Amino acid sequence: MPLTYAQTEAPADERRRRARKIKPQLAEGGLIKAAGARNQAEAEFLQGLLLEEGVPSTLRRSAGFDVPDFLAAGPRDVMVPASGLDVARDVLLQADLASNLPAGGADTPARVLVYLLTACAVVALIAWLFF
Repeated sequence: MPLTYAQTEAPADERRRRARKIKPQLAEGGLIKAAGARNQAEAEFLQGLLLEEGVPSTLRRSAGFDVPDFLAAGPRDVMVPASGLDVARDVLLQADLASNLPAGGADTPARVLVYLLTACAVVALIAWLFF
């Protein structure tokens, strides 16, 4: 009689079930941030939505919140393969979760230049009015 407990197959069955849902054509390319979540529970919810559409995803703690003290708290990035990015964004838009989408091009050099020139114009106008 063995002196060890019998191993259950539940974790392996769960992994197989999840793997069968993934569409291979959506699992190619490097990882790209598809969405952001305020905490781990919200991020796992988004992962479940994406998995139902066949998009594989993984979670990553957002920059600055990657310390163990935060545990399940703190923002998370939902990362998807490059080939599944468009499908992931469509899923989030259909589910009315567009607020979780990353800001597109918020820090592009052209946009930063426009903001900088606008700020300089406002400062010049104020200086011209008072001097």
